[in-house]
Amino acid sequence: MPPYGTPQPTPSPIQNPEPMPDAPQPTPAPQKKSAGRDLSAAIGVGVGLGVVIIASLFIVKAVFVGVIAVAVVVGLWELTSRLQERKEIKAPLVPLAVGGAAMVVAGYVRGAEGAWVAMALTTLAVLVWRMTEPPEGYLKDVTAGVFAAFYVPFLATFVALLLTADDGPWRVLTFLLLTVVSDTGAYAVGWRFGKHKLAPRISPGKTREGLFGAVSFSMVAGALCMQFLIDGGHWWQGLVLGLAVAASATLGDLGESMIKRDLGIKDMGTLLPGHGGIMDRLDSLLPTAPVVWLLLVLFVGST
Repeated sequence: MPPYGTPQPTPSPIQNPEPMPDAPQPTPAPQKKSAGRDLSAAIGVGVGLGVVIIASLFIVKAVFVGVIAVAVVVGLWELTSRLQERKEIKAPLVPLAVGGAAMVVAGYVRGAEGAWVAMALTTLAVLVWRMTEPPEGYLKDVTAGVFAAFYVPFLATFVALLLTADDGPWRVLTFLLLTVVSDTGAYAVGWRFGKHKLAPRISPGKTREGLFGAVSFSMVAGALCMQFLIDGGHWWQGLVLGLAVAASATLGDLGESMIKRDLGIKDMGTLLPGHGGIMDRLDSLLPTAPVVWLLLVLFVGST
């Protein structure tokens, strides 16, 4: 035994043995693709909204117009709230909400002329309303207000215009079905086969394969809808309609993604579990409404 005080030798640490060159290495578990949202909540909310829309659409047209107006007002609230929070832009909500609801009703009652008059009056109301506050930021506030009036209620008015035809409910249903089918096709094909980014700087999740899925699904659905749902429609017209819907829905989705990237947010709101806000569901619908309205007028007329 060494004498007291003699330093004890420090035991050398045990070194982990190197694996044999031919030893099998553990294989990492495969990563499952994630949808990025709560699919069960998204499906439940989607089904609930679908029931409300279909019921109001085919029971009382005026009730469906009210549904459009409510969606417009909530969408305007989300958009103006995010603008104020993220950019300190104070687009006046009160004249936008009142004018937006009036725009939808005017479009249904008085047609396209009524919608344009309501749009002009709403713009004037935004300009005057903002004059009650200090002049600093006036230009950016009213510019954002006019943009919001055009982007949400004016484009939504074309849904009301679709409804005014004799087969209006079927036209609106065709518009909704094609937009949903386009979004579903883009999601399903892109999630399964997507490899090539469509617009990575705007929306990294979108792929060219997804766009192909949107076009394919929408054209098939368009042919079926024009042949069986629209009075005087033909299947080949549905192919054109489906292609146009896929293009406008994709551009609308990219457009709102651009706005959200500029604002630095993921969703416009949180009202719809699994979906985000109302504006996150209207993004592809709003620009698609005038496209469907115009093509149906060209194909089968406005009445």
